[in-house]
Amino acid sequence: MSLPRRSTRIARQLAWTLSLVGSSALWAADPVTDEMQQAYAHYRAALFKTNSNAPAEAQQAIEQAQKTWTALTTRFGKAPAAPYDRDTGFAQSLSQVSQVYERAAGQIAKGQLADAHATLEEAREVMAELRHRNNVVVYSDHMNAYHAQMEHLLETSDKLLDAPRGLLELTAQVGALDYLALRHSSEAPAELKKNDAVVAQLKLVNQSVAALKAALLAQDASNIIRCACFNLAHRPATRRFRCPNPRAACLASPLPPCC
Repeated sequence: MSLPRRSTRIARQLAWTLSLVGSSALWAADPVTDEMQQAYAHYRAALFKTNSNAPAEAQQAIEQAQKTWTALTTRFGKAPAAPYDRDTGFAQSLSQVSQVYERAAGQIAKGQLADAHATLEEAREVMAELRHRNNVVVYSDHMNAYHAQMEHLLETSDKLLDAPRGLLELTAQVGALDYLALRHSSEAPAELKKNDAVVAQLKLVNQSVAALKAALLAQDASNIIRCACFNLAHRPATRRFRCPNPRAACLASPLPPCC
């Protein structure tokens, strides 16, 4: 069973909502990061479309992502502004992102959207490391930290549920996820806090994690499974999980009827 699948879906919806809001709310204080954040909005759109079974829209999104990244590379590749001006790996990082986009574009053209989505994940890590090397923190970094912990839970939940004291370890892991989810709200720029769509998505993220945490604190394995059902209805059942509600009911409800 993959525990926080509802959180996975909502986190992706939050990222998509932010890409629609625009990049001005996410700007930093230097021209390179500002333009990188503008380009990042198109990157998020490409991520979302490759995960939404929308080949034509995914193609348009990756083309736009490539266009904005090429513009950034042309402007700053050889002469970046501070604080990136002392980073000897700056140009290489820009090139790595371009290469990721090129590979993803080829996969999209072949209809391999799942592979393209996985490929695009690499670009996020390159951009995050580039900012980290230069002591730059943006709101996307808080989202990335949450995403990394969420993916860790997805990868380890089956093993932990089978282990002695596994529920206790999962409780600790979800505690970390809960903290990072709350950082979504506390670190959001003022402009985003005024956006109703973003606020609504942040609320759903926090609610989904809180529901899972409550089930874990109660040491109720069956309720933990039920709290995962909403998003697991979007994919084939795992070896441990069978959704107790009809697929249509899970997909039609804005909140999981099983939680």
